[in-house]
Amino acid sequence: MMNGITNVFLFQGAAGGGLGIFLLLPLIFIFATFYFQQRKTKRWQEVINGLKNGDRVTTSGGIRGIVIAVKDDAIHLRIPPDNLRLELAKASVTAINRDEEEKKSTEK
Repeated sequence: MMNGITNVFLFQGAAGGGLGIFLLLPLIFIFATFYFQQRKTKRWQEVINGLKNGDRVTTSGGIRGIVIAVKDDAIHLRIPPDNLRLELAKASVTAINRDEEEKKSTEK
């Protein structure tokens, strides 16, 4: 005598292999996740490489300052209260606030 689970697998196999799509779905999901993450990382690297003097940035440590010099892998920030000058890695930048964006938000 066959149990219910065996019947389901036998009838699905005879009907055209509907189980195959369920085996491919996780692979498609993993591929899509890696693809979109890679695109996001590439766009962020373009933004970081496009840093220029005068940009206001926030670092991963919460330091906010104005870019005063840009090197290959580092930036120099001026921290407002005491005009402290820091050299930080570009990778530590988590947010960029450009002057044009601030002007647009104040005009509304």
